[in-house]
Amino acid sequence: MTDGQNTPTLASPAAPGSPPAKLICRGLWKLFGADAERFLERTGGDPSAQQIADAGLIGAVRDADLEVGEGEVFVIMGLSGSGKSTIVRCLSRLIEPTAGELVFEGADLRRADARQLTEIRRHKMGMVFQHFALLPHLSVLGNVAFPLEIQGVARGEREARAMEMIDLVGLSGRETYFPSELSGGQQQRVGIARSLAVKPEIWFLDEPFSALDPLIRREMQDEFLRLQRVLHKTIVFITHDFDEAIRLADRIAIMKDGEIVQIGTPEEVVTAPATQYVAEFTRDVPRAKVMSVRALMTPGDGAGTEGTVPADARVNEVAHEVVHGRKPVAVVDDAGAVIGRLERAPVVDVLAPGGPEPAPATAAAAS
Repeated sequence: MTDGQNTPTLASPAAPGSPPAKLICRGLWKLFGADAERFLERTGGDPSAQQIADAGLIGAVRDADLEVGEGEVFVIMGLSGSGKSTIVRCLSRLIEPTAGELVFEGADLRRADARQLTEIRRHKMGMVFQHFALLPHLSVLGNVAFPLEIQGVARGEREARAMEMIDLVGLSGRETYFPSELSGGQQQRVGIARSLAVKPEIWFLDEPFSALDPLIRREMQDEFLRLQRVLHKTIVFITHDFDEAIRLADRIAIMKDGEIVQIGTPEEVVTAPATQYVAEFTRDVPRAKVMSVRALMTPGDGAGTEGTVPADARVNEVAHEVVHGRKPVAVVDDAGAVIGRLERAPVVDVLAPGGPEPAPATAAAAS
């Protein structure tokens, strides 16, 4: 943070070659109920689910560890009541965590005071939740431009930016409407546009497309992907839709009863589930949608092949070319160099319905 306050700076651990961590939480707890902090202290900071229940508390988030890399789309999934919406609010301190470390851009966010938090949220965080607090006395244009007005942006500039976002979410022609004149889905799109207007460095998105019809939902996903390719923003995205997660995620965290049970790429989560719960959760996801060509290729120089496919393409994206080709296909890396070959047989195996299910991994969940 650069506002002149004495906020301590912490190191952001990252694996070699990976982007630096934009957001880190370590040992994050959120217990709802009386004297939750004292309860954690009495139990040594690691109570069991039964101890939490016996104390009359609710363990909404339990000892969560995660790192979100700069420019990463990090999707959090889970069933209703798993803690996914609570954790995203803890990450922005809209809900105060009971315990744990929370680091944003290298600084201890839990030590930021109210003024610092306000400035961070106004200028660095965008937040989109399922239910939006639209201002009923402001038009669509006024609502979308409102966060820019709070920032002190001149009227002409903020309204021009707001109009761009209104057009983006498909509400052109309704900029003079008031929230009461809009459908639920249209109101949700106003909230999405309002969040985008501030050009946040990190977006917290809690099922932002859930109320949109399928066509608009797909268009909004496409637009977010396009913006991500250009702007490389950091996104924490909550969804219950695995197809949406597969499209958008660089990595996925799956939660159960307040705990993060596995973190991995879509391919890792689907093909190497860490627990039986994750295996059941991902059972109906088509493997061809998440498996990469790289996972199925035979390394080599590509001799005797015809055509090329990218190593990081999904199998379903290249299946027709491979299955109906006369020869194996060469696999190329980002630089266009041949690194292997893709045969027909493994692609058919992945595409075939009723194929063997992956067994849960025996190792601990990745993080």
